[in-house]
Amino acid sequence: MRNLNKFALAILCCCLAALPQFGARRLLEFSTESPNAIADDEFGTYNFTSCQIYCYGSLLDTVQMAKLFEDSKTFVDMKLLFSPQKTLEDFDAFMAAKNNTPSRDEIREFVDAHFGAKGTELDVWTPTDWIEHPGFIDLIHDPDLKQWGVDLNNIWKELGRKMKDDVHKNPDYYSIIPVPNPVIVPGGRFIEFYYWDSYWIIRGLLHSEMYTTARGMIENFLSIVQRIGFIPNGGRVYYWGRSQPPLLTAMVKSYVDFTKDDLFAINALEILEHEFEYFINNNTVQAKGHNLVIYRDTSTGPRPESYSEDVETSQSFTTKEAKEDHYSELKSAAESGMDFSSRWFINANGTNEGNLTDAKTRSIVPVELNAILYWNAKMIAEFHSKAGNIEKMVEYETKAQKIQEAIQAVLWNEEAGCWLDYDLINEKPRNYFVPTNLSPLWVKAYNLSESEKISASVLKYIEANNLDSFPGGVPNTLYNTGEQWDLPNVWAPMQYILVEGLDNLGTPEAKALSQRWGQRWVKSNFEAYRETLAMFEKYDAENFGGHGGGGEYGVQTGFGWSNGVIIEWLAKYGRQISLSNTGAAARSCRLITVLGATAVAIVGAFAGRFIWRNWFK
Repeated sequence: MRNLNKFALAILCCCLAALPQFGARRLLEFSTESPNAIADDEFGTYNFTSCQIYCYGSLLDTVQMAKLFEDSKTFVDMKLLFSPQKTLEDFDAFMAAKNNTPSRDEIREFVDAHFGAKGTELDVWTPTDWIEHPGFIDLIHDPDLKQWGVDLNNIWKELGRKMKDDVHKNPDYYSIIPVPNPVIVPGGRFIEFYYWDSYWIIRGLLHSEMYTTARGMIENFLSIVQRIGFIPNGGRVYYWGRSQPPLLTAMVKSYVDFTKDDLFAINALEILEHEFEYFINNNTVQAKGHNLVIYRDTSTGPRPESYSEDVETSQSFTTKEAKEDHYSELKSAAESGMDFSSRWFINANGTNEGNLTDAKTRSIVPVELNAILYWNAKMIAEFHSKAGNIEKMVEYETKAQKIQEAIQAVLWNEEAGCWLDYDLINEKPRNYFVPTNLSPLWVKAYNLSESEKISASVLKYIEANNLDSFPGGVPNTLYNTGEQWDLPNVWAPMQYILVEGLDNLGTPEAKALSQRWGQRWVKSNFEAYRETLAMFEKYDAENFGGHGGGGEYGVQTGFGWSNGVIIEWLAKYGRQISLSNTGAAARSCRLITVLGATAVAIVGAFAGRFIWRNWFK
């Protein structure tokens, strides 16, 4: 116990030193007196001055190609010590003095003299609305899982971040995009907010009764649409040319469902409409005479956060135009959030075999993006109905209907028995399994009167592809390429889409499979946590309790969307799931009781993990 007391004291000192002081001006206020206060001409493209350092240009190329850091993301997350203008002037002088051929050590010296450490723009922040015992804990009957629920609730404090005042005063010195409210970040190398990650994080926060934090994160995104015109991939200026699956409207819907605050949705309508129309206007293609949307990046050059990696994969292309096309395909795949996967490969034979040089993301019509935009239109129509805007409600119901008709005409495949991505180059469906093939079930983008027929088809498809045979969850594809969104990796959002989609079908068979898969995911994640005391970005479909790997970076822990999905499913299945190893968890609970409520509140997840490491095994 002596070591534990020292540990608690150290954490207490850290907490006292980092007490949050939130003084930043909110960039967007929602008035109860003006439900439609945002005019169209208020939306625009934000001029990121720091982009000339972090997004493109000779300085970025020189530093990233020198490979000073193991992770290319490190450099573009470092703070400028001088203004962008002075930094570029100094760089030009530096290059001239070195005859444009500086050594690696000389480049490192320049970086050390002009950039600070990464991540200095954010302070660790304990959410002010965090509560020790949210109601979902009482829905969990198994004592092991109940203790796990407490630990997961504590992790929100580990992932809380607040921007320093200097970010708002001197935004040009940072690559981070200023936002008014604190955030919950995914974890690991992802030290800023990410767009689609935040949907599952926010749902987890709402189940944890952290309504103020959840609302603050949504308001951040609303302010970004207002300032920039769309929500970038993540909270950095170097993501300026790409977004991610548009789940902002669904975030608002989730918040309203939990809080019954209809006015919040009504006040956000102009912004939500703008984001919807942004995707329609910038991402629409034609397939079989129907309008559908694709992922499409609008920037130039390699990804700044993976610069040298992209340059290296482009070496097989001989022209500047071909290389640029390759960069666009990679960044468009990043916009999907599923970077990278054989899902985006179209080789010369029209199949999904290949590598990153075969990426043709912009030529693939993805099922889930179109399904999500259908969902957005339905939710916007619902919010207009709440506001009494009947004409606008009808307008967005009509838009939703047109998207659903296009999904049915182009993406539904009767022979496969599900929806399939569509190959625009070869004008054919891509009959390869991806969980997103079933995403219309999640958002109900199908004729509900045909639920029985669709259920039979989908269950047959699942059986034909042996999707129920994986102990660790349904993998993202059935093709092992070494890319992180391929077999054997399995991801919390994809499990959520599958499980909630099958549940929505409503047939006894679909609901039974949904429940089995949902509970299996909870148990497998629990086993991984019991062994490692960590939540992971991705897991291993082939091993119960195993975490994933592969891709461009190492295993990441945290982890925002994994926490969110598990918390929601502990609330959903907590009365039903039972584990056998209850003794160790009971010992953990007794020890925490001895420590007392005050100590637990201070030490939080850190002490909880220390306890588990020493007594749970």
